[in-house]
Amino acid sequence: MSEVLTATEFSGDAKLRVAAKQVEAEGVVSLTLVDPDGNPLPSWEPGAHLDLILGDDLIRQYSLCGDVTDRDRLRVAVLREPAGQGGSARVHDELTVGDLIAVKGLRNNFPLVGADSYLFVAGGIGITPLAPMIAEVDARGVEWTLLFGGRTASGMAFAETLAQQYPDHVRLRPQDEYGLLDLGSAIAEVPPGTAVYCCGPEPLLAAIEAVCATRSDIELHVERFAPKIVVDDSDSTDEAFEVVLGRSGRTVTVSAGESVLDALLEDGVDVDFSCREGTCGTCEQGVLEGVPDHRDSVLSEDEQAANDCMMVCVSRSCTPKLVLDL
Repeated sequence: MSEVLTATEFSGDAKLRVAAKQVEAEGVVSLTLVDPDGNPLPSWEPGAHLDLILGDDLIRQYSLCGDVTDRDRLRVAVLREPAGQGGSARVHDELTVGDLIAVKGLRNNFPLVGADSYLFVAGGIGITPLAPMIAEVDARGVEWTLLFGGRTASGMAFAETLAQQYPDHVRLRPQDEYGLLDLGSAIAEVPPGTAVYCCGPEPLLAAIEAVCATRSDIELHVERFAPKIVVDDSDSTDEAFEVVLGRSGRTVTVSAGESVLDALLEDGVDVDFSCREGTCGTCEQGVLEGVPDHRDSVLSEDEQAANDCMMVCVSRSCTPKLVLDL
């Protein structure tokens, strides 16, 4: 997996102070986080996300959307999710300036690669990981365009700022004025060698994956905030299998309907994890033997086909035994 980790990561007991809380759009607030003792914060690269520990068993990942050169503060933006499990409500309704919040990470499953030109496509809160990428690409003097959609203009965080800062590069397309994003035209216009970066709701990601499949001369990169729908045409969820820890030879049985992560934790194996949905990449483990049944939303098709790593929170096994690098 082409994961880029920051030079320094927060441990699970690290805490940051909320230095500012600001409404960025309808239903979106940003948090500015600083070290309570004034120490410099870890370096990070565009595409990185931070885990906020919002309560017992309530850990949420948010993309960093601030300035990568600013070591004094980190910034995240959070969309209120009425149908969520309480993370966004905690941020919107309970966190206040001065509060300390536990954090861990940083991780980057969405790194910015070098390219001749870039097309950034954002849907709603999907602008958050793209904003630092735009700043870096523009500073490099590389050609780029942002196609930014949302249900309404009032709900599109950072849209006005981006349009004012980069008037020749930004196309704002709120759905109530323009309809759905015209991805076909946008992709048809980009030259060969373009890197396309897209983040937003699943229908947008599925649509752009379908359109980009018609162009072999461009490279698509997507990040999902929610797990993609995986069609299960196997019986792997109904069958138990064994996981062997390659470093010790210890064997753990994963029961039918049980995740590899839960089986490992129940057996006392120390495994880092966060989202439990296969979207954050925290629980990634190397595979030494066997064929995983990939069910994550992090690895690309090529990375899944390599079968040399897996996300143990959601993925299972196509073979009776998996040997993990644990």
